[in-house]
Amino acid sequence: MAAFYDTARATDAHGAEPFDLVVLGAGSGGYACALRAAQLGFTVALVEKDKVGGTCLHRGCIPTKAMLHAAEVADSVRGGSQFGVHAAIDKIDLAGVVAYADSVVGRVYKGLSGLVSGNGNGITVVQGNGRLTAQDGRPSVTVGDRTYQARNLILATGSYPRSLPELEIDGAKILTSEQALRLDRLPASAIVLGGGVIGVEFASAWRSFGVDVTIVEALPRLVSGEDSSISNALERAFRKRKINMFTGAALSECQADESGVRVELVDGQRLEAELMLVAVGRGPRTAGLGYRESGVDVDDGFVRVTERLETSVSGVYAVGDLVRGPQLAHRGFAHGIFVAEEIANRAGVLEQAPATIVDANVPRVTYCDPEIASVGLGEAEARTRFGEVETFTYDLAGNGKSQILKTRGFVKLVRRSSGPVIGIHMIGARVSELVGEAQLITNWDAFPADVADLIHAHPSQTEALGEAHLALAGKPLHSHG
Repeated sequence: MAAFYDTARATDAHGAEPFDLVVLGAGSGGYACALRAAQLGFTVALVEKDKVGGTCLHRGCIPTKAMLHAAEVADSVRGGSQFGVHAAIDKIDLAGVVAYADSVVGRVYKGLSGLVSGNGNGITVVQGNGRLTAQDGRPSVTVGDRTYQARNLILATGSYPRSLPELEIDGAKILTSEQALRLDRLPASAIVLGGGVIGVEFASAWRSFGVDVTIVEALPRLVSGEDSSISNALERAFRKRKINMFTGAALSECQADESGVRVELVDGQRLEAELMLVAVGRGPRTAGLGYRESGVDVDDGFVRVTERLETSVSGVYAVGDLVRGPQLAHRGFAHGIFVAEEIANRAGVLEQAPATIVDANVPRVTYCDPEIASVGLGEAEARTRFGEVETFTYDLAGNGKSQILKTRGFVKLVRRSSGPVIGIHMIGARVSELVGEAQLITNWDAFPADVADLIHAHPSQTEALGEAHLALAGKPLHSHG
């Protein structure tokens, strides 16, 4: 295949390198784009200042979920007597938990590194701090004294943990999520500032490990991006677990010293703890990387893109957390694959253009206890968008496998009036394993009757999806429609 790049420029004074694509950032979106482009026969320069895999693999998704699995083990041991298995926890060795998480990260990283760096796969990994520049008016990526040019550049520099202007992150008493993952001992008490996905996952894990946890959330409810029924159920479950919560509570003042952290809320409430986790979201990593200077339109740190993920500069794309929307690793994967195929289609390598990625159709999972999984629109958003909608909530109390697991929760369906299912929202143990089918239902515009005709294995939690659709189709089996 002929390269997109004009090879006559390969030996110019700027030290330009001939590649079909240059990808800046080797996190979820960046390496997925590189791998798919290489599969399509393109040569790729993958620029990364740290390790391939990015935040998700090294400081986010993977180590966090490993920690949450250890927390689940602790809860299983502690609650074993209800299953007739009597056991006791000798201690929670947080250093051991971190070592376990590191081992998981190490194995995944080894496999990914081999995949990306394999001989003859068309990917050249460039180690170093990359910056978007323009050589002779053409967008380029500069790393040290080398310049990498291509007709197509992909910005995939990811995100960083946000803080508040008045807070000083010291890494000892006031921490980000990345720093919290490296703790080698458990605090006796902790304040979690932020009740979004990161906040509730850490709060859940720490509580399972025996920490006295208090969540402070400025918005009216926890996990505000979820359907309000999910938030209500999670708050009830957290109260039962003795996780303290203050919602609609803004931070007024915070002081930290060797003895701990003291917080005052706007309403005058005072809280104290050994440390505080700042989990107020993640910001796009665009500052100081030359984006604006190269003509890329940036809004509040996020890169503006078309529905085809192209920036304001022709041939320059942005993927993953740089693009406003849900900051999820699998969204980054999808963006990266999409851009590689979009470039291939424009080059005539692929006949069919890839389908655009709709954020509402991206599955969402929060791995706290109980788990949350959802896809599509919540009830309030659906009513705003479509007017008349129908909903049905199936209580997991009617599901045999859920009873075996001793979990509480529900599956909630949202459909357009007499139309397809446009939202599925679930809470309970292991509901993350149901979101794959839920995504197929909403993404393929299935009607309740379509799913009701499918046979779900018994006993399994997937039956809960089947039962809910049976009820919404007007023929309930183990529930009242």
